[in-house]
Amino acid sequence: MIKFEIVDKHENRTLFEFGPGSYVLGKGDKSDVILNDNHVSRNHARLDVSSLGATLTDLGSTNGTWCNGERISATLNISPTSVINFGELKLVVLAVAGGTMQSLDGVDRRPVKSTVRQESEALVTLKRRVHSLILDYLDLRKRANLQEMDAAELREEAEKATRDIIRDHVDFIPDGISRTELQRQVVAEAVGLGALEPLLSDDSITEVMVNGPDQIYVEKDGKIVLSEHRFTSTQSLLAIIDRIVAPLGRRIDESSPMVDARLLDGSRVNAIIPPLALNGPTITIRKFAKKNLYMSDLVRYGSISPQMAMFLKRTVELKKNIVISGGTGSGKTTLLNILSNFIGEDDRIVTIEDAAELKLNQPHVVSLESRPANAEGKGRVAIRDLVINALRMRPDRIVVGECRGGEALDMLQAMNTGHDGSLTTGHANSPSDFLGRLEVMVMMAGVDLPSRAIREQIASAVDILVQQSRLADGTRKITHIMEVSEFDGDKIHLEPIFEFVRKGYDAKGRISGEYVASGYIPRFLLEAKEQGVDVDFSLFNTGPEKSEAQWN
Repeated sequence: MIKFEIVDKHENRTLFEFGPGSYVLGKGDKSDVILNDNHVSRNHARLDVSSLGATLTDLGSTNGTWCNGERISATLNISPTSVINFGELKLVVLAVAGGTMQSLDGVDRRPVKSTVRQESEALVTLKRRVHSLILDYLDLRKRANLQEMDAAELREEAEKATRDIIRDHVDFIPDGISRTELQRQVVAEAVGLGALEPLLSDDSITEVMVNGPDQIYVEKDGKIVLSEHRFTSTQSLLAIIDRIVAPLGRRIDESSPMVDARLLDGSRVNAIIPPLALNGPTITIRKFAKKNLYMSDLVRYGSISPQMAMFLKRTVELKKNIVISGGTGSGKTTLLNILSNFIGEDDRIVTIEDAAELKLNQPHVVSLESRPANAEGKGRVAIRDLVINALRMRPDRIVVGECRGGEALDMLQAMNTGHDGSLTTGHANSPSDFLGRLEVMVMMAGVDLPSRAIREQIASAVDILVQQSRLADGTRKITHIMEVSEFDGDKIHLEPIFEFVRKGYDAKGRISGEYVASGYIPRFLLEAKEQGVDVDFSLFNTGPEKSEAQWN
């Protein structure tokens, strides 16, 4: 008998215990001990256990198996003093052939419970077996009647078949899972989204990251943690990716190994498979919020001050062009959706996105979505094509989910030619960085324009630049609101209106600070005041907070 732990670089521990027999350690989905490390081979080493002890044999791995700082060249007899490494993973022997409970450093200790509970190898093996049987039963190529079923009918058929298979073919169910839960997991993997289903139904999870079949990370409360769930095989994970993209008329295979898609609830999906993804099929899902957020929610979460919220509301109502800048996952699309709530009901709005996420409440909305090329490499419709077409659709406002390339030029021209009040987002770490990126994106349109002409276009088109940031503690905040004031001397001038000033950390380790108004009043508000529009200039001073009812 041998009992040991696999310890990763973050000191997460997974406990294993084996009786007599041979066991494979490696990165492959069929390994008895799965080692999640980029330096580990699919079949890395073999563990042989007998009543006399345990030995370890390297199976010709690329980066080798190391013991006490030396690479194993032959079979190793395992003892409690052996320090065994696979890449950045460490094997900690707790007991071997009745030996004492002892750690690799020679200090007696009891087993430490893993900080991340993972499914036992017995359970994974059982799920693979039942999954294989259910796929044989639900062979869509041989059972034509199943092809005519909708998703609900197919799941009902799979549940019935799984109950029968577990009853007739499963004599033992490992501890930690009930018969009902085993059935649910197998059915989910056979006809649903497998290990993704419980994660997608958990409202506290905002992002799911699948790094091959054996490793699923999730973002909770702004922090990324390793999930206990995993897929039974690489083939099962590939089938689920196909299940996601097929209804959208998209495909993923070796000739087209990357794809963007969305789930039925609007969640964004990106998938990439081998040979590009070395860890196995990889999925990243940005979950779509089931509950519509409003400006009052951002104020309550501390993502914006009441004064800033009132200012942005007024800016949208006065039909000023707004660009939201920020990093990945900073909340740009969420803010874009919230700002769109302030657009008047009389406006004709055209939204343009790669994957439809925006949910506008106005009655007159036209939603457009880009399309990738088909299997023959034809039929691609890019964001830029849709922006150009939108100009022929008599829009009052154009809302582009994100500018990434040449469409930036057409968006600027739209803002400069009567489509005031348009909104878009872009990637950048600061307002000044975004202006530089915007200039580069315009150049990507392939139009030979001098830099000065591009900057003049930007300065005349964009009114307000909002910087959305995700801070180190996981919180999302609007850190800057700036006016694009003027173009002078080949430079675009930005005037700060509001800023989040960091003060340090609170008792819970979260970043603390305050929102500060610079005292600068944007020119367009001064002009609106002269034209008789009611403008509250107290927003730009340190004054009482506004009622939430004013922006809902």
